Amino acid sequence: MQDVILDISHIDMEFPTPKGSFKALSDVSLKIKKGEFVSLIGHSGCGKSTVLNVVAGLYQATKGGVLLNGKEVNEPGPERAVVFQNHSLLPWLTAYENVELAVKQVFGKQKSKAETKDWIEHNLHLVHMDHAMYKRPDEISGGMKQRVGIARALAMQPEILLMDEPFGALDALTRAHMQDSLMEIQAELNNTVIMITHDVDEAVLLSDRIVMMTNGPAATVGEILDINLERPRDRLALAEDAEYTHLRSEVLKFLYEKQRKVEPITTKIDKKNNKKSQAA
Repeated sequence: MQDVILDISHIDMEFPTPKGSFKALSDVSLKIKKGEFVSLIGHSGCGKSTVLNVVAGLYQATKGGVLLNGKEVNEPGPERAVVFQNHSLLPWLTAYENVELAVKQVFGKQKSKAETKDWIEHNLHLVHMDHAMYKRPDEISGGMKQRVGIARALAMQPEILLMDEPFGALDALTRAHMQDSLMEIQAELNNTVIMITHDVDEAVLLSDRIVMMTNGPAATVGEILDINLERPRDRLALAEDAEYTHLRSEVLKFLYEKQRKVEPITTKIDKKNNKKSQAA
């Protein structure tokens, strides 16, 4: 595969528990090209966040490894910026100051004071937050906080943007606006993005490929679906697009037929006993 920026090669991940070793991932391999948008999707407990944390350098794989531009990943680095579901902004700092903190940490004295200011304002403008750059987190909405979190990540000039359900806590309308903004940003910057999501429509709308994970324990890559929809993408037009509907259906089939999550069945006796214990 040409222009491969990230090579996840045969990684296993085991965690010690009081009951013995727990194998979260088994033989996960994936090659990602520069500028590609890849979504990881699967049921809870399928190891999506574990994969992301290994790529981020927060976890060391038990077996196998990750290469970024041919160099082994074994610790966190500014070339891999992470955006979490929780914006994790420092509440006593303004939006501008939150981004400034990351810029100073990554670039140090490489940028002059004027260059730093221009760079921070540029990244806040990218996420449409330049109008509120001097507001603190408690003065802005959840969607706006997440925009600042993305601006902070982009300001680090990462080679790969790692996103762990970045819009999961937002209402549907705000989430749609954030998805559109992310598509605009990626079109402009050609970022390489790996995003975890539980939202099938979000995955199909945003991605070049969707990586579908099998259920854990010992989760692995089940299927990979290529999304060959033309860009830029319009959510309203896609709603009636036959190819979009087909791709969406393929992901749903994988999740709810091939990898159906079986929940424990609660019997009437279990429910009675539960009620008795609660009353006691």
